[in-house]
Amino acid sequence: MPATEYQGSSSSFSSFGRSLLSRSRDSPAHPAAMLPSAGDADVEAFQRHMAATLADLGDGEGFLSVAWIRRLLEAFLRCQEEFGVVVAQARHRAGPQTAEKLVGEYHERAVKALDVCNAARDGVDQVRRWGRLAGIAASVLLAQGEIHEGQLRRARKALSDLSALLVDDASAAGSGGGVASFLASHRNRSFGRGARASPSRSSSSSSSSSSHFRSLSWSVSRTWSAARQLQAIGSGLAAPRAHEAALAAPVYAMGCLLHLASWTLVAAVPCPDRGAALQAHHIPTAPPRGAFPWAPPLLALQDRLTEEGKRKDRRNSCGLLKEIHALEKCAQRLAEAIDAAAIPLDAEKEAEVREAAAELAAVCATMKNGLEPLERQVREVFHRIVRSRMECFDSTMPSAV
Repeated sequence: MPATEYQGSSSSFSSFGRSLLSRSRDSPAHPAAMLPSAGDADVEAFQRHMAATLADLGDGEGFLSVAWIRRLLEAFLRCQEEFGVVVAQARHRAGPQTAEKLVGEYHERAVKALDVCNAARDGVDQVRRWGRLAGIAASVLLAQGEIHEGQLRRARKALSDLSALLVDDASAAGSGGGVASFLASHRNRSFGRGARASPSRSSSSSSSSSSHFRSLSWSVSRTWSAARQLQAIGSGLAAPRAHEAALAAPVYAMGCLLHLASWTLVAAVPCPDRGAALQAHHIPTAPPRGAFPWAPPLLALQDRLTEEGKRKDRRNSCGLLKEIHALEKCAQRLAEAIDAAAIPLDAEKEAEVREAAAELAAVCATMKNGLEPLERQVREVFHRIVRSRMECFDSTMPSAV
């Protein structure tokens, strides 16, 4: 993604962050000896709000759905905006030099997430193309009137092209591709019935189809690895010691949240070397649960993400996104129903095919409505990171005389 001007809701996030932090300072008066400093109050308010935000993500349903991931990215954007307010106030109180090293470390870490955003955007685009092919297979079987052989052939062709994409993307992502393996085997056995008399023609057609529908090139380099990028984002991310500056706590909190959001994007959609990225060895040292209010809900989300990747029915998937799982299952069911259909279809078999097609069509509609907003949200994260980095540079430049 080009580093264009961020078009998100920056002003609303900023005002929200300022109002949140001001509330902590406007609390009822206490004896002076018991009052924390203004900086400590800002940091505590920021960490409490981050804890509440992550807890809300853990309590909600639809884990790893498009809607849930959008909420996670929105939470990241909101926390980053509030983090900017904390940093600005720290600079105002203690001078810019005190905060620059810590804040600079976070921004260097955040810049590494830009490649993750690019790879995730490509992955979302691939999932969108899967949905288009699946939608073709479903729509031709839901047309009015009886289902004829021509409709079955067209649906088989769409599912065959879908299998070519799934196998290609599963290979690029470094996974086995659960339904991809099933569809690939069925493509040669049942989807090519019309070409059985001419094996060479069938082979040529299959090769041409695979070449035509092969995934678009990644916007990241060919040697780019999601697993290595996540390791770079989490490298050196350690809980601050008691004697360190108060700003070290929110910097550490944002680093952990950045890593969680990046890891979730990689796990959810196809990415290069995604299979290795699902392993837990790249996760930075876990924060002490009792040391930070946001640590328990963040660790709970990390545990859920790890367990989701270990599930038997998700282990070889092209992505942990809930809608991808539904698409794979419904595509497999429709492929099985078509494979068992004999022409002409009797009433029971036609009803079975139509039911499977209707389920797949419903998944495609949900996916179509959700993927475009998700892609916009990923772009928003990309541009917000770029803008924050530029603002950091501007704040450290000496004023012109």
